[in-house]
Order: sequence, then structure tokens, then C-alpha cells
Amino acid sequence: MILQALYQQRIYRLLTRDSRLATRTLALVPRDLAKVSRDLLAAQRELYRLTPAIGVHTIKVSRPRPAPELLSYYREAQHRFKVPWNVLAAVNFVETKFGKLRSTSAAGAQGPMQFMPATWRRYGLLGNVQDAHDAILGAGNYLRASGAPQHLRNALYHYNPSSAYVDAILRYARRIGADRMMFYTLYSWQVFVKTPHGDRRVTGPGLP
Repeated sequence: MILQALYQQRIYRLLTRDSRLATRTLALVPRDLAKVSRDLLAAQRELYRLTPAIGVHTIKVSRPRPAPELLSYYREAQHRFKVPWNVLAAVNFVETKFGKLRSTSAAGAQGPMQFMPATWRRYGLLGNVQDAHDAILGAGNYLRASGAPQHLRNALYHYNPSSAYVDAILRYARRIGADRMMFYTLYSWQVFVKTPHGDRRVTGPGLP
């Protein structure tokens, strides 16, 4: 499944860069698949524009927690803070590909849910920012304090003050919530980072 997911991811990355090819391709696939694909492509375009180029030497990667374990953490956070589990999963995916990317951001955000230190001190429930369970519960706490679930867009905007970021999270969340297999598919996607010399894959098959 990992290799198949990488092939799929490469196709989406190609279509993200070539809008005319994407239009022609989606016209040839079943309607339901085209609808899903449009959400994924739009989310990737939105996020790519927001992502700064970083040096390869700053990149740190690690194995994520097993997918069923992460699902249990999202469910726990949903039960405790009423933030939809698929939204938490989407944030985890966008921020660090479910914990595969372990680098501190250029702004200083840390951990699998990418918290700024001051925000973590206030909403992290005295947990470990690098621990997936603690970070997901902290994200649920922060989003709830910021208005979720009633004002979810506003809460996500507090998490990252960008309308494009919010739109991307909600697109991924919609697809994860509609089909559990989408969560497992995205979990199997790899980390590609934007560097000053082009995009580079740093996790997955064929890498040390």
C-alpha cells in the first residue's frame, strides 16, 4: 500500500502543478473520484503557496505513531473537546504528515501538531509537545477554546491565520470524514519538502 500511495501522491503532485492537465484528466474519471480529486488538488495548491522553502539540513523525520493509535487519540480529543476527529486528523496531516516530519518550523512551532511554545504552555494540558497523544489533545483544547465546533473556521484561523490554510484543512477533513480509507491513504503519503533547489522527498521507499 505504501508504494501505491506514493504513486498516487506523485500523480496528484503532477496535477497540482499543471492545471490544464488536471482539467483534462478529471474529465475522464468517474464523477465521484473527480469530486474528491478536486478537493485534494485545491488543498495542495493552497498549502504549497503558503509553504516557504527550507534548507535540507534543517529537516528531521521520524516514524509516525500507528494509524489506529492516532485514530484513538483523535476520538479521545473529540469526546473531550467536541472538535471533530477528522478535523484533528487533517491538521495532523497538514502540519507534519501525521508526525513523519519532526523539524521545528521556521517560526518555532514544535511537535506533530506544530505548537508555538507560548500556545503550548497555555493549552497543552501540561503534556509533552512532542508526544502525539498529548499534542492531539492539546490541539483539541486549543481549537475548542478558539470557538470550535460552533465556529470551526474561526478556530482554525486562530491555529494558522490564513484563509487558504483553513480552506485546505476543511477540504482534507471533508474527505477524511466521508471515507475512512482516505485517512489511511493520506497516512501512507510521504513527506515532500520545498527547498531552495526544488521539491525533495525525505521519507518513504528507497530512502535511508
